[in-house]
Amino acid sequence: MSIWWSLHLRRDAASVPLARRLLLGAMETAGVDPDISFDLSVALSEACANAVEHGGDDDRSEAYRVTAYLDGEKCRIEVADAGPGFPSGVRRAPARTAHTEAEHGRGLCLIQELADHVHFANRPGRGGAVVSFDKILKWREDAPLMAV
Repeated sequence: MSIWWSLHLRRDAASVPLARRLLLGAMETAGVDPDISFDLSVALSEACANAVEHGGDDDRSEAYRVTAYLDGEKCRIEVADAGPGFPSGVRRAPARTAHTEAEHGRGLCLIQELADHVHFANRPGRGGAVVSFDKILKWREDAPLMAV
């Protein structure tokens, strides 16, 4: 069985926990292993926070989009914004080290550590960044939607 959902969210910090809770709820209901759900929810939070911070000009009414697919044994998540996008040629998180007490600068690297596959791209034509990542799912023994 497969399920998917898509959200259009305002570039506002309050949208990040909303997306995270929706993902966690869907994965819990489907029967995904809690450790996998947690990893994906942290990665989603980082991608959403990046879209909120960098996903457009100062007009906070701009939206970003989150799409999640649970299909068979894999979950794929995509976060797309309308900001300036990534510098051309970026395929991985920038290799930079943040100061240990810094509050910014680790999100894209963290996504790469938590997911199995990560892709950074720019939206063709309209501009904006797209962060997509996936992870192989593990299921609880009593999972109602477990892949067969």
